Amino acid sequence: MPKQANAERGDYVPNPCEEPKADEAQPEERQEQINEAGSIITCHKDKILHCLTIIGQIEGHYLLPPSNKTTKYEHIIPLLVSIEEDSRIDGLLILLNTVGGDVEAGLAIAEVISGMKKPTVSIVLGGGHSIGIPLAVSAKRSFIAKSASMTVHPVRTTGLTLGVPQTFEYFKRMQDRINTFVAENSGISRERYAELVLNTGELVMDVGTILDGERAVQEGLIDAVGTVSDAIDALYQMIEENSAKEK
Repeated sequence: MPKQANAERGDYVPNPCEEPKADEAQPEERQEQINEAGSIITCHKDKILHCLTIIGQIEGHYLLPPSNKTTKYEHIIPLLVSIEEDSRIDGLLILLNTVGGDVEAGLAIAEVISGMKKPTVSIVLGGGHSIGIPLAVSAKRSFIAKSASMTVHPVRTTGLTLGVPQTFEYFKRMQDRINTFVAENSGISRERYAELVLNTGELVMDVGTILDGERAVQEGLIDAVGTVSDAIDALYQMIEENSAKEK
């Protein structure tokens, strides 16, 4: 049977596996959830999934212009915690189409996802560039669309910087953090990922490597090329396996 809300916690939300009552969320409210948080809760065969989108640019400690499509880490991190703690939600599906953004904000989100006990599946649609790569590999299973791509490049900054050795050491340490996280959460080695980051023969105006869907899988960054349906099927399979272990 579908999981019921914990009335003692006072945090009841409609169960998508049941017909909505008069005082429960209607389609308009579900649309508002999509507009405000870029996420939605859905259900199939008594299993409840939370679908989360990470799109545009990852916004960090500074506000980006209103014309930019952004994912705000101060919204995503509390949402991830609520998903992990909500006993009604069985799994998390993450849809990625991001150009990257703030390194520390992206790593913070990725660390939360990688530390979740619930089944998590990610799929890169369009692009999962820069700091989007740690976000893609942070899930327990990762997919990439055949037409999608991922740009691997070194950490950089905009604006005024001090041209002193300490600045370059700081960038090196930050890049090491990314390399280590990606290697620990995917099938690529730390050394190979560093080679892709420092490739000088592929990008005209930059250092790095562009990987299409199939090559990302060949390099071990992503588990499989697939569609959204493949990602959902994999998530349901992980949920079933977890349920079997708990019995």
